Amino acid sequence: MTTSVERPRGRSLPFTTLKRLSFTHSAIYCTLLVVWLVPGLKGPEMVFGLLHGIGWLVMCALIFAALHARVVPLRLAVAVTILGGIGPFIGSYEFVREQQRSEAPAPVAGDL
Repeated sequence: MTTSVERPRGRSLPFTTLKRLSFTHSAIYCTLLVVWLVPGLKGPEMVFGLLHGIGWLVMCALIFAALHARVVPLRLAVAVTILGGIGPFIGSYEFVREQQRSEAPAPVAGDL
């Protein structure tokens, strides 16, 4: 009898690296909000807006690769790709939740 070990189906960055990139994208977005609110900062507003847009596109590509490689679950991929364009904080929050979920001890059959 042979057993098969499921291997990742594609190449992807590790979960921790993706989480750090998500937090970086959230920091860029937070800075964009600040420079948007402060009058007279049109130059930085354009730069951080461009960084946010490009960052979101890069995060989408990386998350799709990670989803394909089974590094991240579908819920996290949806949070980053769909909601990340208007609020990347949601994706960062989902990274934290997923890490806590994966580190939680498995329930014991007798503990009910």
